[in-house]
Amino acid sequence: MLAAIRPDDWNFPLLLHVFGALVLVGALVAAVAFGLAAWRRAGRADEQAFGRLSFRALLFGAFPAWWVMRVGAEWIYSKEGWGDLPEGLEPGWLEVGYITADAGGLLLLLALILAGLHVRRLRRSDDAGVGLGRAATVLAALALIAYVVAVWVMSAKPS
Repeated sequence: MLAAIRPDDWNFPLLLHVFGALVLVGALVAAVAFGLAAWRRAGRADEQAFGRLSFRALLFGAFPAWWVMRVGAEWIYSKEGWGDLPEGLEPGWLEVGYITADAGGLLLLLALILAGLHVRRLRRSDDAGVGLGRAATVLAALALIAYVVAVWVMSAKPS
């Protein structure tokens, strides 16, 4: 019922935020799936292909989607007037969203850097730097878990 009384000028920033969050989660699912596939493959060609796909999902999917989600979040935050409240009166779901977005963005950036280094090492030598790809997959999985929790908190608004 609240959506029916929301002003029309809030719709696009909210849509941008939600769209960015959904693309972010989808790209992270793809990156983690490709990272796990690279992790399990013994052949160098398979590991190279799946590692590259994981890196590209992070670079071309998750990273831009994080920015879209974050810009949409700030835009709708300012439209709704949450910044005008006294400190400490913001709802818990909003704080969870901010903490998750910022910490998850850091995890995403680290995973992106490690995946890029992994792909680069795979191209250059026989010593593939398997640990870099695995670390990138673990970081992306942690970010994915955090974002799934944030999606639930932001949609259910339990507090």
